[in-house]
Order: sequence, then structure tokens, then C-alpha cells
Amino acid sequence: MTNEPMPSSRIASIDIMRGLVIILMMLDHVRERFYMHVRTGDPIADTIEPDLFFTRILTHFCAPIFIFLAGLSAWLYAHAKEGEFRSPSRFLFTRGLVIILIELVLYYLVWADSFPKYLFLQVLWAIGLCMIALSVACRFNYWVIGALGFLIVLGHNFLVPIDFEPGDLAYIPWAILHDGGELGQVGPLTVSLSYPSLPWFGVILLGYFAGPLFAQSTKALTRQRMLVGIGVACLVLLLTLRGFNIYGETLPWEVQDTGIETVMSFINFTKYPPSLDYILFTLGFGLPLLAWFESVKKQNSVLDLMQTFGSIPMFIYVLHLYVLLAAYWVLFLIFGPTQDERYGLDSVLWIWIGAGALVLIHYPIAKAFAAYKHREKRNKPWLSFF
Repeated sequence: MTNEPMPSSRIASIDIMRGLVIILMMLDHVRERFYMHVRTGDPIADTIEPDLFFTRILTHFCAPIFIFLAGLSAWLYAHAKEGEFRSPSRFLFTRGLVIILIELVLYYLVWADSFPKYLFLQVLWAIGLCMIALSVACRFNYWVIGALGFLIVLGHNFLVPIDFEPGDLAYIPWAILHDGGELGQVGPLTVSLSYPSLPWFGVILLGYFAGPLFAQSTKALTRQRMLVGIGVACLVLLLTLRGFNIYGETLPWEVQDTGIETVMSFINFTKYPPSLDYILFTLGFGLPLLAWFESVKKQNSVLDLMQTFGSIPMFIYVLHLYVLLAAYWVLFLIFGPTQDERYGLDSVLWIWIGAGALVLIHYPIAKAFAAYKHREKRNKPWLSFF
């Protein structure tokens, strides 16, 4: 670890971390596109084989880390120069609306062939809503923001028993905030929400609250130690709450017939909505990893790839979904349906091979677009949305 102040340019460790999230998303979307014949469930079904289970667990890190970094990036936007503040409200509000629009239009079109009668509101919907909410909350006192973030993340599992039936006045607001589910019909489409926004709002608030760790006045060694310390504290709290089945997860873990099955039971957390244990687990490992990325003294090709992806995350996110859609139909036309009515892979290994190929295909495109964005962003502000 070094003890140098932060440079004034883009923070490489954040881009690298965001790039890792994009790669894990690619892995998950290969699974969703080509392995739909095996449903994982939430929490993950106990009948799932270990290779698929741990593949799915790895992709659990995507949403909490990405949303935490979104909050952190909002603080950095507000404090672009030491000692000066610019309100991020307009930036957050407009970006949130654009992300929701991408969810409603581009993301729906990607999956319209699989779910023609459903409009699923998923991670982009949650990120967009959280950004819009943060555009208001960022005006609060800094310590109020932190307290509210901790209160939501630590306390939202107490809200699990609250339930409303379709038709109740509070059903739709509560579904959007905490429970998810079907919201109703819009023409021929059934609108279904799988990413309730309240817990994610807590995560983005904590990301904003963590912003001063990345201030130019904060030494790198101090920041790295804090990130590692917070991560370890998350994991210690997780081991305590989960180990004794005290709080933080609705599904208790149990000792199984084998060690690997016991581990699977222990880390089988609820994602929709994200339980406290889920958030502690993902951020508990993610924050020390963020510190480690900063401490790496010599850049290599892998980190360069991750940093490139992380500097243009929305562009790569949208692009790879359409590449996967095209790849699916090409393979379907060549091989026909291999899993019931769909084309599907026959092993988890092929999910990893497909994700690796997807990463390699996108890297030169990402490199070119990143160079274009960073060269033209002052003249073309719309590039900031990518």
C-alpha cells in the first residue's frame, strides 16, 4: 500500500471495480440467456448443483457494489475540487431518468422474445430510482445521510412481516419500496418489479457517505485501511448474525450432509429484496477488494481491461445484452431448440466460456469508445450517460 494523496484525475480503482462488476454481469446474462432451462430461484434453490450455485453467488456482487459506487461517484461529482461544492442534484435526477428509460425501452426489447407479455423492472429501474431519491437526499446534512443509510440497510429486514394484498391501497407503493411483485397491466403488458428500491436506497446513501474516504486530502494508506476495516467489520457482523441465525436473513442456514452443502446453506441469501446479510456479504468482500485494486502498483492487461469497461459501464451494459440476443438467435437458427423450445447450453462450464468470449469481443470496442468518450465528452455532454 502507498501513502500518496489521490490524483485529481479519474480514480482508477473505482473504474476497475466497476469494470469487474460489468464482467460479472456478463457472466450472469450469459446464464440468463443460455441457461434459462435451470432456474436458480431466490434464495437459490437447494436442488442446484454447486457449480451453478457458486456461479450465481459470484454475480450477486454486481448490484450492491455498483449501487454503492454510484453513491460514491455522486459525492466525488459534488466535490470535484477540494474545498468547493457543486450540487449533484440535477446530475443525479437526469441520469436517474435516463437509466429508467433505458430499462423501460432497451432492456425490455432485449428480453421481449422470452417474456413478450411481461415488462420486468429490474436493476436499472432500482438504480434510476435511487439516483432520483439521492438527488433530494444529497441536500441533507452529511451525517443525516449516513444515519439514514445505516438505518435503512440495518433495519429494513424488520419490515419483512409487513404485507399487502393486490388491490390494497398500499400494495403498489410497498411493492416498489420493499416487496416487489406484479404491479398491474399497461395495455397488453404485465408490469412486474423484482428490484424493490428501499434497501438499495440505503446502499447508495452509504456510498455517498463513504465519499470523503476518496477526498484528495485523504491519504491512500488511510483510505485503504478504512476500506479493509469496514469490510472486515461487515463480515464479522455477518458471521455473528448469520452464524446464530439471529437477524438479517429470512431463510435460516442448517448443517447439511456435506461441507460444501453446508457452505451453500450458510451463504444462500435473499436478493429480492436484498437482505442485510446479503449486503454485508457482498460489501464485506467488495470494499477490501476496492482497496486492493488501488494498492496494485503496476497496471497489467487484465486491470486495463477492467478499467476500460468501468469507465463506460452503461455503454458496455447495453451493448453486450444485444450481442447476446443476436448470438442466441444465430445459435438457435443453426442448432435449433436444444432445451425444450429454446436453445440452451448443457453445462455450467459453457456459461464461463461464453462469458470469456463475450469479454474478449467487447474489449476492442470498449477501448475505442472509451477513447472517444474521454476525448469528446466536453463537446458532447450526452456521453457522460455512458
